[in-house]
Amino acid sequence: MGLQGYLALWCGAFGTVALVGYARSLAGLTAAQRAVRVMGRIEQVREPRHGSSQRDGIPVVVSFQDPLTGEEFTVTSDRDHGERITAAWTGREIGVRYPRGRPHAYRFTDDLRAGRRGLGWPNFAIFLIYVGLVVFASIDWGWPWALIGFGGPWTLSGVWYLPQSARAVSRRVDALNSQPPVRGRVIAVLTDTSTDSDGDTYTSHTPVIAFTTHEGTPVTAYCADELPDPSKSYGRDVTIHYDPDDPAVFTPNLAAEDRSRALDITFGIVALLLGVAAVVVGAALL
Repeated sequence: MGLQGYLALWCGAFGTVALVGYARSLAGLTAAQRAVRVMGRIEQVREPRHGSSQRDGIPVVVSFQDPLTGEEFTVTSDRDHGERITAAWTGREIGVRYPRGRPHAYRFTDDLRAGRRGLGWPNFAIFLIYVGLVVFASIDWGWPWALIGFGGPWTLSGVWYLPQSARAVSRRVDALNSQPPVRGRVIAVLTDTSTDSDGDTYTSHTPVIAFTTHEGTPVTAYCADELPDPSKSYGRDVTIHYDPDDPAVFTPNLAAEDRSRALDITFGIVALLLGVAAVVVGAALL
């Protein structure tokens, strides 16, 4: 079988996966579409134990109502129930998703809208078809086509990502500066140890901060990568700048936020130029 035959098999197989996936989505038959999605409410927040693992998230008690039966459920969070809860306060709304008729199989999610059409695998299949076409073109027509095939989508994604990212970062910094900061305290430092394939051991430390907003809401949240010497930060007093509309967005270091904004924009520009350069070089070498 020649290269074209393998390409046909590749495209046919993944094309079938994509068609079946899109057809199921249009018919509303995907697992994501059948899942029940509701907003839950945090009823109680417990302090993480100093020295425990950050993988479990902040311990909370959440209540939600099954819209199909009207029954109320009160559940707890742990690592087996979806996304970790890394910022919590009493009354905070949090997404809950579960299979229809099985509310005890609940999973927490930050974004109830994400993946609700179940198009992840069909879209991935289309991506693999595109990869196959680029590989075929680069082998059959010449390797510059690989540069064009890579650079074209990369450039388009950069054109879409850069302005949105710049606006999002600017909105975040503006929100953090919109009112005076509050005092916070490191109430725990979570410790995790892992071993890589070479047998080397790594230890990470995640401080947990408690602060009270100007409106009187007590907030408990992870504060990763923002405090100096996090392993020795237990009991440290910190200054917290937060978004009044969403206290989960906060920082103890505004200067780091400004540096992050500059780095994010710089990275976006470099990535965009990389895609443009790949297309230009590939076209020039044809």
